[in-house]
Amino acid sequence: MAKVKCPFKASEIPEGGGKCFDLQGKKIALFCYKGEYFALDDTCPHEGGPLSEGFIENGEVECPWHGARFNLKTGEVLCGPATRGVKAYSCTKTGDDIELDV
Repeated sequence: MAKVKCPFKASEIPEGGGKCFDLQGKKIALFCYKGEYFALDDTCPHEGGPLSEGFIENGEVECPWHGARFNLKTGEVLCGPATRGVKAYSCTKTGDDIELDV
């Protein structure tokens, strides 16, 4: 695995919110939840909704288009209509920088 520095500073990710960025042609959603940082593939497998614009609660993100829910840590699908999860990336915060293991 390689470490990749996120283009956003930790302070730019709002608590309970997310931001999307492009990583080697793939959209990645970066979230802050209870002071921790999580990264998932941004595209919902159901119909391509942007998870970075989703609602975060109880360690889950809800797709803003049709309500599928995913675990922030693992990317596991918790509630349909999606039938499969999304890839999760390990995040490390150092100072105001965030690195992802890809």
